[in-house]
Amino acid sequence: MPQFFKFRPFLPLTAGTATAVLAATLFAGCGETAVEDTRPGQPVKHRQAAFKEIVKAFEPMGVQLRKNRYDADQFIPMAEALAARRDGPWPHFGPDTHYPPSKATAEVWKQPEQFEKARQDFIAATDALLAATRNKDKAQVEAAYETLHETCKSCHKQFKER
Repeated sequence: MPQFFKFRPFLPLTAGTATAVLAATLFAGCGETAVEDTRPGQPVKHRQAAFKEIVKAFEPMGVQLRKNRYDADQFIPMAEALAARRDGPWPHFGPDTHYPPSKATAEVWKQPEQFEKARQDFIAATDALLAATRNKDKAQVEAAYETLHETCKSCHKQFKER
């Protein structure tokens, strides 16, 4: 056989290297495949999109506070945007909307009173954040932001799959 057809690996192929290459190849195809909401009206897709819009309004405020870059004049429109988006997901939690790609737990439908209370706590916390923001008092804003963040975490703990 001519010399140019001879296989020459660039690196020595040891058992460890072969195992790593095989594992990487196998895990490359193990990614979570996206499940699309194909039901009429796509309620799960709409509520997930609405939650993403809430996060887009919420997270920049947290960045300002965590990085100690609070600017009251920038914060007000962000809090107003959050308040404007806060009602978006809730109408899409209908009785027959617990199916993939939903990340809601069955507890949403088994405990509707508790879920409604969590929603109302979220609404009240957004109102408190907006009021604190309009007062331009950083300490009040930080406390109201943390309260709102806790309402999110509490609801997610009970009503969102991990």
